[in-house]
Amino acid sequence: MAQTSAIKYELLHVEKHTGARLGKITTPHGEVMTPMFMPVGTQASVKNISPRELKEIHSQFILANTYHLWLRPGDDLIAQAGGLHKFMDWDGPILTDSGGFQVWSLSDHNQISEEGVTFRNHLDGRKMFLSPEVAMRIQNNLGSDIMMQLDEAIPYFESYDYVKNSVERTTRWAERALKAHKRPDDQALFGIVQGAGFKDLRKASADSLVALDLPGYAVGGLSVGESKPEMNRVLDFTVPWLPEDKPRYLMGVAAPDSLVDGVIRGIDMFDCVLPTRIGRNGTLMTKHGRIVITNAKYKNDFSPIDPDLDDYASTHFTKAYLHHLIKANELLGQNLASLHNLRYLLKLMEDMRQAIAEDRLLDFRAELMENYGYNKPNARLF
Repeated sequence: MAQTSAIKYELLHVEKHTGARLGKITTPHGEVMTPMFMPVGTQASVKNISPRELKEIHSQFILANTYHLWLRPGDDLIAQAGGLHKFMDWDGPILTDSGGFQVWSLSDHNQISEEGVTFRNHLDGRKMFLSPEVAMRIQNNLGSDIMMQLDEAIPYFESYDYVKNSVERTTRWAERALKAHKRPDDQALFGIVQGAGFKDLRKASADSLVALDLPGYAVGGLSVGESKPEMNRVLDFTVPWLPEDKPRYLMGVAAPDSLVDGVIRGIDMFDCVLPTRIGRNGTLMTKHGRIVITNAKYKNDFSPIDPDLDDYASTHFTKAYLHHLIKANELLGQNLASLHNLRYLLKLMEDMRQAIAEDRLLDFRAELMENYGYNKPNARLF
């Protein structure tokens, strides 16, 4: 029997030279066009950026983190506030991850079992327990439009036997999450396909999760240290096993070349902290490549930050001004740089959607690779 779904995916066009998809996702909080990039608001806030500013740069969808919001202020408090949308005053769609990645990356002394994972949280060292059911309870309280199942965030280069056991456990955890899900009419639960670089394990993971008829699927366990050709290799054989009538999500990716390469392979959704993280440190993404605004050569550079972009920083301020702000550790500089990077990626996805509609995505990719500097030998991109 088909599962109740809080979201609907509509495939509008497939680019004739690639597997790229132009689509639309209808959620309880509005329609969004795909492929898309989602800014990350880890603790119910995209760092240094207000919801009003996110609207101004045409953000469609944002991501928040189950682990961090569970620790503080607590999912029960957010439920009392009317859910995450009301708590943070964001009326667009929200995706919440399961918290599993943070458990493995931030916490020490993790002990995984069939029931879940026991760990000590990174704030005060308290012993805590996260299971598929707990992750669902938290996310049901948060009220996000899309929720992610709990999976094991394993390193890419684990042994075959370890990955096989982990994949099988992830499927069992997805089954338990589905049973624990209390709000299927207004919250969609996505499964996460794992399997590292092993083709047969990726297929087994995809097949078992697709059999659950979930509203959407993520490809997990990538962008975790493997090379970009290796990531593309895994996408090449994994994405075709996912349903054509449901969204496909590649987690933790924001590099421009990886975005277009993922889209070419049929991915619809992306997220990553990269644009705001590097922005706070003074690195800017522009049409003509990476700018480290703290470099001395920008001290007297009164040209626009990026004449090809329409964000507030690029249309109002110079490189010299942003150089001064970042060097002086002014919060405005972090805000402007972060906004700029997010707008760059959001505009990149807008242009990508147009290229898909016009069946010219490979030409778009070639232009991106040349303009951004990927074709230069030994280019530093971030």
